[in-house]
Amino acid sequence: MFLFPAIDLYGGKAVRLYKGDYAQITVYNDDPTAVARDFVNAGAKYLHLVDLEGAKTGETPNLETIRKILEKTDLFVEVGGGIRSMQTLETYLNAGVNRVILGTAAVTDPGFLQNAVEKYGDKIAVGVDLKDGFVAIKGWTESSSYTADAFFSHLQQVGVSTVICTDISRDGAMQGTNRELYRYLSETYAVQIIASGGVTDISDVKALREMGLYGAIIGKAYYTGAIDLQEAIEVAK
Repeated sequence: MFLFPAIDLYGGKAVRLYKGDYAQITVYNDDPTAVARDFVNAGAKYLHLVDLEGAKTGETPNLETIRKILEKTDLFVEVGGGIRSMQTLETYLNAGVNRVILGTAAVTDPGFLQNAVEKYGDKIAVGVDLKDGFVAIKGWTESSSYTADAFFSHLQQVGVSTVICTDISRDGAMQGTNRELYRYLSETYAVQIIASGGVTDISDVKALREMGLYGAIIGKAYYTGAIDLQEAIEVAK
């Protein structure tokens, strides 16, 4: 299993939200590139980036910060947050991003999703954010009519290879990851699943690895010191 330490970007800084609430924001570092280099020093090969401003506006306000991270590290970088057009998608890919994550647009614009997957294949991932059993959109501020099963079935049919799945209720709450959800999804659907939200300690990492998951994202647990990234990477192997 691959570990994806996460950096959430807002105003060019590394921050975290509590359960997706923009009113509950914590700044962890003014220099996200330094955070990324710390990940590299701990043995990380992968990086999960989210442009929190982009998630609301559909633009790329943190693009220069992302470019700097790409220039200063050799990490495999995936980026999400407000990617709702081919132009935005291609802006990131042309900057050197390895994989882009479609969220709201994958739900609201199925034609865009289809075109993106047909043109760019495994460079396209979809972020599935679940709230009370339904797929949430627009920075987690709204719920769609899709259930988890209906949307996963749709993504599998379209040919999406990688899905980042977040249980919003667990995100940033340090209550442990939703192991039952990820076990069910991994057994039911033939896509690479990255678990996101609530990975709180090494036991979560071990449990997800034993399910055969493709990847897991570590966010708040790293920043608070609850998980030692170097140890987690070894356990994930």
